[in-house]
Formats: sequence, C-alpha cells, structure tokens
Amino acid sequence: MILCRTIPELHEALKQQQSKNAGSGTVGFVPTMGYLHEGHASLMRRSASENDISVLSIFVNPMQFGPNEDFDRYPRDEERDLALAGQNGIDIVFMPSVKEMYPKAPLTTVFVSQVTSRLCGASRPGHFDGVGLVVSKLFHLVQPDKAYFGMKDAQQVAVIQQMTDDLNFPVEIVPCPIVREPDGLALSSRNVYLTAEQREQAVMLSRSLAEAKQHFAKAGITAADIVEQTKQMIESAELAEIDYVELLHYPSLDLPDPAAVLQPERDTYILALAVKFGSTRLIDNQLFGYIGGDYHV
Repeated sequence: MILCRTIPELHEALKQQQSKNAGSGTVGFVPTMGYLHEGHASLMRRSASENDISVLSIFVNPMQFGPNEDFDRYPRDEERDLALAGQNGIDIVFMPSVKEMYPKAPLTTVFVSQVTSRLCGASRPGHFDGVGLVVSKLFHLVQPDKAYFGMKDAQQVAVIQQMTDDLNFPVEIVPCPIVREPDGLALSSRNVYLTAEQREQAVMLSRSLAEAKQHFAKAGITAADIVEQTKQMIESAELAEIDYVELLHYPSLDLPDPAAVLQPERDTYILALAVKFGSTRLIDNQLFGYIGGDYHV
C-alpha cells in the first residue's frame, strides 16, 4: 500500500500501479474523512473486488463544515485508518493536508440546486457546495472508473450523482448499503461523541425506521402519517432533539403531497432523519417502494 500526502505523489503512485497492469486497469475510489469504521471497510472491500486498483482518500474537508460545526474536533486516527485500509484491499491512500488541497482560498464552489434544498442542505447551508467542490477535485485528481459512497448519507449520494451526470464526469457512482451495529445504530465516525446514555437512546433512530417500514404498506397511508408516527417514536427518547424527519421522493428529493396516499408500488421514497443527542448530530434513512426494479417495503 502506498501512502501519498501530495498531489504529485498521488499521480506517481497511480502511474506505478497502472504499470503493474500493463498500463491499464480499472480504478476504484473511496473518498472519506477518515476515522474509519466497518462501514468504510465495506466500501473498500467492494472497490477492491471490482477494480484492479483501489484508492482511498482521507481528508477532513473544511469547506463542508459551517462556522459552528465540529471541524476542529472531528475525530482523527491516522495510524488506525492506515491499518484498516491495508487490511481491506486498498492500494493507494491519499491523505493530503488542507494546504495541499486548498493552497489558497478557493473562489469556486460546485452548487447543485433542488436536491440540496431540503434535509441537510436546508439545515447546513453551504455544506453541499463544499462537498461538490472537494469531490469534483478528487475526481479530477484520481480519475476513477467507479466511486463508492455509503447510503447512510443518501442525500449526498443523490447530490454527487446529479453533479456527476451534469458535469459528465466519466465515473460510475456506486451506492452501497448502510452498515449497522448489532442493535441497529448506523455506523458513524461521530458515534464516538455519544455518552453511554445517549448511545443507548440513539438506537431509537433505526427502530423508528423499522416501525415506519411496518406501516408503509398499509392501505391509505400518507406521508404525513409516516412522518408524524416517526416523530412521536423518536421523541419518546428524552435526549433526542429532532432536526428533521422527512418523507421524500428519491433521488429527486421532491416533497410528495403530505395528504396524498403513498404509491410505493410505482414510486421510490426515502424517510430521512437527522437527530441531535447533546452536541452530536446523527443521520439515518430508509428507502421504501420501487427500488431498482423491485418492490421493497
């Protein structure tokens, strides 16, 4: 495994790996902010299984954090991250500094409209402009054939897919399933912030999604019904502070008529949550309905 901290080192490592594949070979790419866990490992393993060369980036991107968010205290563990990358098929790790990625303050952002107007796009203004900028830079630097993203941040997947389509990036976006703890909590680097009591109550997010799944196929159910039932269940956890609970079409993230009966046999919906426990903000979601040619409830 080759560790690169600069852009020239990355380009040289890619040349070396391509030379081992007779000057060709497909490149898989897993962009992360580090503090890796099994969710990231699942992306790395999939990339390694589907490509000749697998690249992992570890970069805590300041452009996607707001002024009162957790950039400075975002968890970091370089030694552990590199060990996990080596164990899961990664050939090249790109771990640049902020100065390497942004040698001067950028005057460019990549703004994707509509799909950024709700959910985290509404509660974290400018967040997806920063995501679009860094991902577009990384795509240019790595030039992958496939890029792997976890569906825990389903809005991010939708935004990146839209950006990729609109800008004709020659890369296939590969959404990958959410990886969960045995009790259902979605894996997140931010879970380390939770106190024992907060961690115990945080499982209410996945439980509320599972409960919604039971109601989703009922005749006459509406978006307003699902949202209200989900909010009530989350609010039963006394430490939970809801940022949003929304049921939307996916991947457009359009808002359905809240009073109209849902049509899961023909439409795809996402129930998306953002909930704070103390200062820790967690997200989770569940897709329902017609997904990839199959009916899921």
